[in-house]
Amino acid sequence: LACRVQAESHAPQWGWQRQKLPYHAQKAVDYFSVFGKVAVARAYFYASGQAGKCPLDRALSLPERCYSDLLMECAELLAVDSAYDKAVGVLARLLGVNLSVLAAETAVAKHSQAVLAFYAQQAPFPRREEGPILVAQADGKGVPLVRPDGDAPKVRRGKGDKKTRKKEAITVALYTIARYVRTPQEVVAALFREKSPLGNRPTPQHKQVFASLDGKAAALRRLARWATKRDGPHIQQRVALTDGAEALQDQMQAHLPGFPLVLDIIHVVEHLWTAGTALYGETDPHRAEWVKTQALDILSSCAPAVIERLEAHARTLAPESQAAKALRREAGYLQRNLPFMDYARYLKNGWPIGTGVVEGACRHLVKDRMELSGMRWTVAGAEALLALRAVNENGDWEAFHRFRRQRRHKQLYGKPLNETWIDPVERLEINQI
Repeated sequence: LACRVQAESHAPQWGWQRQKLPYHAQKAVDYFSVFGKVAVARAYFYASGQAGKCPLDRALSLPERCYSDLLMECAELLAVDSAYDKAVGVLARLLGVNLSVLAAETAVAKHSQAVLAFYAQQAPFPRREEGPILVAQADGKGVPLVRPDGDAPKVRRGKGDKKTRKKEAITVALYTIARYVRTPQEVVAALFREKSPLGNRPTPQHKQVFASLDGKAAALRRLARWATKRDGPHIQQRVALTDGAEALQDQMQAHLPGFPLVLDIIHVVEHLWTAGTALYGETDPHRAEWVKTQALDILSSCAPAVIERLEAHARTLAPESQAAKALRREAGYLQRNLPFMDYARYLKNGWPIGTGVVEGACRHLVKDRMELSGMRWTVAGAEALLALRAVNENGDWEAFHRFRRQRRHKQLYGKPLNETWIDPVERLEINQI
């Protein structure tokens, strides 16, 4: 920095509308880097009625705040995985740099504003690396929020009072995958740990995940835009998966009309276990065999027969008994989801039938950071951090910050970061030479 300041020219600079700005003084600015805080007194050019300028700021692409890009990107990378105070503590321990928690939070809030723009301009993935099936998934996970102003905690919670107020973060996932044809018997054997899954199981290609608190409709619109961008003649089939949440299913169908909707088989089996418990109890050895039989029928696209059995069992019990209510409830769940349970066809097509990708994203993208011990969030604070966590999870950290720095440089200095700027007088002298 000192060498650049010493080498600076004090020749007049060009300002707005080709007005010359004479050298005025050396103007100091603080620069907080991984080496600590330093003061830089660079040349300042100014004329009455004109906006002043410091050419060295543009030459070095200095940010609007005093913190260096490297320092803040390090702080953010630590903060997306751990609490803010621990993140700045690691920087202090390794570098001897005392960065405030507020500075890290402010950087996350500021930088996250470029995330959606980054994904909007991102080039499509190479088609040769994509699978023939485009898969969209969505799920929700609650984020604990701070209490509203003036809402003091109660001495003792009443019935129905919740310890923490939560807002649902909708997580979406998009990827491509190769066909994976299986039989209902093979799936049941894998579900009940009787046999390992078949070898050569395909893996998701170019998985993209994102989580936000701006509602189901906004999340699904975002997912639909990503899906449109990745679609093309190389995609032979499309499929969407969710759990049995009706509101989310409705949004999926509204925003992805060309994607047949599939109900996650793991949720179906969980409902069968609930029904089996109502019939046999927790310890009866017949329960597991009964659940396995019903699962095989459902995977063979015989769900109506399973529904009839549940209703028939319920009719043999006292109508108001807990067991009868549970059986009717599970039968109703299967009945409502019948349009999304043609598993024999899905398996024959080689489609995925589980939401493991988005379930995993809900856990490690949302829960693992948002629900650390004692964590409470504002909506804006959670939204900002979730956006950067998605960037990191997608493997786009370096590409995103490169895009962000270029975007900021153009906003601050009016020129692209990679464009060499030459003073018009210097350009004339070069041409003469």
